[in-house]
Amino acid sequence: MFVVIPAYRPDVRLHSLIEGLNDEGVRFVIVDDGSGVSYASIFRSAEKDHDNVTVIRHSLNRGKGSALKTAFEYVSRMCRPGECILTIDADGERFTECAKGVVSAWREDPSRLVIGSRKYREKPPFKSRFITGVTRSVFAVTTGVRVNDILSGIRAFSADLIPELLKVKGDRYDFEIAELLYAAQHHIEIKEIAFETEYVPDSRSEHFRLFRDSWLIYKMIFVFMLSSFSCFVIDYSLLLILAGVFKSLRSAVETAPGEFGLPMFGRLVDTHLIALIIARTVSSFVNFLLNRKVVFKTGSKAAIVRFYVVIVGLLLANYGLLALVVRDNRLPLWIAQLVVQAVLYPFSFILQRKFVFPDRYKKTPAGLEKKEN
Repeated sequence: MFVVIPAYRPDVRLHSLIEGLNDEGVRFVIVDDGSGVSYASIFRSAEKDHDNVTVIRHSLNRGKGSALKTAFEYVSRMCRPGECILTIDADGERFTECAKGVVSAWREDPSRLVIGSRKYREKPPFKSRFITGVTRSVFAVTTGVRVNDILSGIRAFSADLIPELLKVKGDRYDFEIAELLYAAQHHIEIKEIAFETEYVPDSRSEHFRLFRDSWLIYKMIFVFMLSSFSCFVIDYSLLLILAGVFKSLRSAVETAPGEFGLPMFGRLVDTHLIALIIARTVSSFVNFLLNRKVVFKTGSKAAIVRFYVVIVGLLLANYGLLALVVRDNRLPLWIAQLVVQAVLYPFSFILQRKFVFPDRYKKTPAGLEKKEN
């Protein structure tokens, strides 16, 4: 097992952490992330006092994500396939029992990503609860996966994941969110092991920069929403424009106050339906390309067939709800479509994530194995 410890200006707790996790077969990889000469003695003594400790140094502070990637690159050259990788923060000496529990849970199913989930005995400050609460909620809504301690640095996973994690973007705390996003994208089970602890304010090894790192986290999360929103704009704009054009045609027949039909196939077809079909055809094709290349980054040749099965189903639901809202509640089209899309968005995302773009990997006892598309 490899224990990876990103460290920026650590104190003596780093030594206690090593002692607490030291065991036969355990190797420690510590990354000095530009701590400076004042902290060099702490790293030297850690390496000197333990034969199984390797310290890798960054000349400048590059961020937690960058430190983790540096360690992963080193570990990838040393580890065996399927070997356990445990990550933990340098001030985590009070979490050693939890870390052991995380490793034990991982050994039960090495295909999982296991996280140590902190449960504070007393409530943290409001600012801390608010930031983590909103981030947790947004992550759950956009991925369908709930993670209580989304910023926990105690994680265990298979070394087989390292090549993929090295491709994940993020150099600071956003990398840990990106790691969870990767797991959610590829249907890797995320299991949490809860443990009670005291909230420690102003911890010297905690360097979470509220505004910068919060933005990086949300930027990584909202990539899930970007595709849907951009295509919604296309769909919404085309629907309103085309509905206005069609009802102004000479051949349009008013079927009800504010409702028009066009003679097609020997009958009057609702102009809203025609406009919706054309708008959805254009926006859905753009949506498919973005989801395949940017959001889910996967998809076989059959994915487009599955995609349009979902699109047709959502289109029928959209039209049915639109007719209900417009006709029965007399709402204007521009408001009604916003209401309907808000209702249907979660279903669209879940169906695409589960059915259209299934994960490219299947679980095996050793870790992950690539599927053929």
